[in-house]
Amino acid sequence: MNKKVGVVGMGSFGAAIAKLLSYNSDVLIYSRNTQKVNKFNSDHFFKGAEYNSRVMATYSLKKIAESCDLIFIVVPSASLRELMKKFGPMLSPAKIIIHGIKGLDLDNLDLNDSDFSKFNKERVKTMSKVITEESSVVRIGALSGPNLAKEILEGQPTATVIASAFDEVIKIGQEKLSGERFYVFGSQDIKSAEFAGVFKNIIALGSGMLAGKGMGKNMQAMLITRGLREIIIFGELLGAKKEAFLGTAGIGDLVATATSSLSRNFTFGKRLGGGESMEKILATMDEVVEGVRTLYIGMMLSKKYKLHTPITFILYKIVFDNYDINKAISYLMRYPYAEDVDIF
Repeated sequence: MNKKVGVVGMGSFGAAIAKLLSYNSDVLIYSRNTQKVNKFNSDHFFKGAEYNSRVMATYSLKKIAESCDLIFIVVPSASLRELMKKFGPMLSPAKIIIHGIKGLDLDNLDLNDSDFSKFNKERVKTMSKVITEESSVVRIGALSGPNLAKEILEGQPTATVIASAFDEVIKIGQEKLSGERFYVFGSQDIKSAEFAGVFKNIIALGSGMLAGKGMGKNMQAMLITRGLREIIIFGELLGAKKEAFLGTAGIGDLVATATSSLSRNFTFGKRLGGGESMEKILATMDEVVEGVRTLYIGMMLSKKYKLHTPITFILYKIVFDNYDINKAISYLMRYPYAEDVDIF
């Protein structure tokens, strides 16, 4: 592990990971955008932050594969399988991959496919599962937690979780990422950590909508609390343990993402709550809003398995059916919950 550390993906979070890694290692960060790569290497300034000379950019996946034994992958979830079909054959089983993607794969099922009978929970794949299917890499980890990229780039303190079935993945990840202002916890429950990081984005959309309608912290707190219940339901359906949702990868990430304007999912919801259309918002945001895709998948799971997830249901109606947000708030306020805590 004395080689450079690779980062595949040059979005905000990929850039933040590269900056953290550069305090302990030489870093090679990949983007297919040659103009972005050349500009980074020219001025070492990106996403509002300066980088030291230990970070270099490349547009060659082959160079990442040849130069790096430890590779972080941070790309949109919908792009991972296509990426791994190209990248996977370049990787030997000796490599270690840690991903930082908060999304799901549907095993080549088109989200727009009207034949609902094709959908089932077995087709919902975590990012680590996609990496396993499309490469010979065995030692895989997932990065999850309250990791708002802009705050990391500013040098603000935070913590994260590296989850993996392999102790050496956690140990090496901790060694490479840890610093005075960035603490790394470990977990061997990778599936639960991944699902916790994914489904919290649904609630972040809703929290943003409340902010867009001028609602205060009381409503936001209620949504986050009741929303936690629903993301645990999704996780358990897919084989996750509910304990993970109460830790850094779960409620820690949920609170950060559902309360900050630095969160893409919160920002999407806030703009929608302010009256903008989904099409306009998505067209004008510079990075992927994973929560929109996750909301659709969550609704498919709810329908298929008759889950009790009223927040997901009403958020889906708002985002995809243009349901009035004021009516949605009224619906949730009157929803007949049997008891306050009903998931344990």
